[in-house]
Amino acid sequence: MPLLDTPVRLGVQLQPQHATYPQIRDAVRRYEDAGVDILFNWDHFYPLHGDPDGLHYESWTMLAAWAEQTERVEFGALVNCNSYRNADLQADMARTIDHISARGGEGRFIFGTGAGWFERDYDEYGYEFGTPGSRLNDLAAGLERIETRWSKLNPAPTRRIPVLIGGQGEQKTLRIVARHADIWHSFVAPDKVTHKLDVIERWADADGHDVSSLIVSSELPRHEQDADRADALYAAGARLFTIGVDGPDYAPETVSRWLAWRDAKNG
Repeated sequence: MPLLDTPVRLGVQLQPQHATYPQIRDAVRRYEDAGVDILFNWDHFYPLHGDPDGLHYESWTMLAAWAEQTERVEFGALVNCNSYRNADLQADMARTIDHISARGGEGRFIFGTGAGWFERDYDEYGYEFGTPGSRLNDLAAGLERIETRWSKLNPAPTRRIPVLIGGQGEQKTLRIVARHADIWHSFVAPDKVTHKLDVIERWADADGHDVSSLIVSSELPRHEQDADRADALYAAGARLFTIGVDGPDYAPETVSRWLAWRDAKNG
C-alpha cells in the first residue's frame, strides 16, 4: 500500500450552487466529453460559500439524473452525509443509481460518504447535530447496515459499489477507512500521507481487513494549478485527484489544465 500501478484519474466536483440546473447539466456533458474520469457533487442543502441563500440543488436526485445522462464517466457525491437518510435507504438508492448508470455492463456509481459537519443543514432540515464523535459512530454503524443491505437487495448491485471515505482523524475516521473504503480521500499534505497510510494499515491489521488495493485520493487547489503540490502527492501515492469548481461556468480552463497534467502523468 498504496496501490501505485493504477493510472492517475481526475475527478471534478461540480459544486451544486450558484448555477441553474441547465448550467450544471451542460457542465456534466462537457466534462464527460473532455475525458474527466469522475464527476462529483456534494450533499448539502445550502451554499457553502458565496451567497448563503443562493441557488442550490439536492445531491441524490441530481446523481440519478447524471446516471441517466452520462455514458462513460463515474460519478458520486463528495461526499454523502450519513446523517440525512436511513442507512438501508442509502444502500437502496445507491443500488438503484448503480443500475440506472449501467450500459449493458457494470454501473458507474461511487458511494462517497461521510459523517457530516455543516450545522446549518442539520438545523434547517430538523436533524440532530450531535457531536463529531457521535456522527462518526453513526457513520460506522451505517456502513455496516449499508453493506448488509447491498447483500440482500434484488436485483443486487451490478458490481461491488466502490466506497469513498474522506478524512484524516486517526482514532475513528481512519479505522472506518480501513474497514470499509476502496478510496481514501483527504486534504492531507504530501509529507503526511505516508504516516496516515501507516495508521490505516495498522487499523486494517488489527481488524483483519485487507487494504492492499486502497486508492489514495487527494484534493487539488481550487483557484490555481499547483503542480508542485500535485507532483508531491503523486510521489506519496495519490492516484485520484479532484478539483472543486463553482458555478455558473465551472472553470473550463482550470479543468483543461488538470486534464493535461493527468495525461502527462499517464504518459
